[in-house]
Amino acid sequence: MAISGFEGFEKRLELHFFGDDPTILKLGLRKLDFEFMQQTLEAVQCTVVSAVGNSYFDAYVLSESSLFVYPTKIIIKTCGTTQLLKSISPLTYFASHHLGLTLSSCRYTRGSFIFPSSQPFPHTSFNDEVTYLEHTIPSNLCNRKASIMPSKSSSHSWHVFTAVADDMNNFGSEWMTLDSSSDDSYYAMSSNAVNTCKSNYINKNESPSSLSSSSSCTIEICMTELDPILARNFFRPPGDGKTGGSAGKEMTELAGIDEINKEALICDFAFDPCGYSMNGMHEEWYSTIHVTPEDGFSYASFECIGSMNDVNNIVHMLRKVVQIFRPGTMSVSTTTTSFNEYNNEVWTRVVKGAVEPMGLKCRSCAMDQFPEAGSVVFQTFSALRRKSA
Repeated sequence: MAISGFEGFEKRLELHFFGDDPTILKLGLRKLDFEFMQQTLEAVQCTVVSAVGNSYFDAYVLSESSLFVYPTKIIIKTCGTTQLLKSISPLTYFASHHLGLTLSSCRYTRGSFIFPSSQPFPHTSFNDEVTYLEHTIPSNLCNRKASIMPSKSSSHSWHVFTAVADDMNNFGSEWMTLDSSSDDSYYAMSSNAVNTCKSNYINKNESPSSLSSSSSCTIEICMTELDPILARNFFRPPGDGKTGGSAGKEMTELAGIDEINKEALICDFAFDPCGYSMNGMHEEWYSTIHVTPEDGFSYASFECIGSMNDVNNIVHMLRKVVQIFRPGTMSVSTTTTSFNEYNNEVWTRVVKGAVEPMGLKCRSCAMDQFPEAGSVVFQTFSALRRKSA
């Protein structure tokens, strides 16, 4: 293991808001001023490199991971030495004073850093992060819990903090609001500072498909010790003369990432000399991949929304992700917005049944419940054997 290198493990922040004005809720947080967003990301220490949008949400590829903006929900995921939690105050202030939206829930998650001593405050420890969160989020988010979910390996734990307002039992469905204020064609964010990704025609008059909070979940996969041959797919040839977007598209096709969900619009970006990020959009569903391919601290992540109503698709995605990276170690966190012991057991079996035939053995499984914020299942896997490069 390298003494120092780029920190691949992301910090992830999810904020939900609510409001009373239906005219505001049509676009909601999607009306965030781009200049304000840039300033907020500068405080976090990252920038926007490409962006895309559809009827349901906007997706940004960042210099360090991704940002997703729905009418009443924001998800920010950043890697490296970013200071993600510093985005909370400006986002909640702008939402309140300019959009009339109130924060109703906050969820912060991350794995165990490869280089924890390199992290700046407030990410110097989970205790520091929790203390910062407790003092930053508003007092109406009174249902709070912090938890470190363990595994058999001391280097792989899942850190979770949740806080939910008492009167927001149904906040999970609010982000489904449809944007019907613009024309019926594909919508792409545009700015001199970003590249835009293109897609086929999308009909904005289509009604959003129903996403039941009881049947949906967020799946977060963290992988280390990537197969060194497969990791080479995410290095750029010296002086290739290509843009990050065109080089990213080549990586997407070479690695087979476009086969994870063939219906998704992919907005991808390749960094120089190595590294890769992509956001996938399929109606209201998002997915995202980030890769740090350097030997010694290689890392890749995959995140998506899943549904118990489409288990076969989840199994396909899990197996495809393992096939693309062939990690030596892997963790899968499954978050549901409601606690259901039977659903948790089903998800545990689904994930294990999908991953183990790919040469990975489930080493541990932990479950935890969070007040008014659902439950989390955290599973870890490691390779049965590794072939030499």
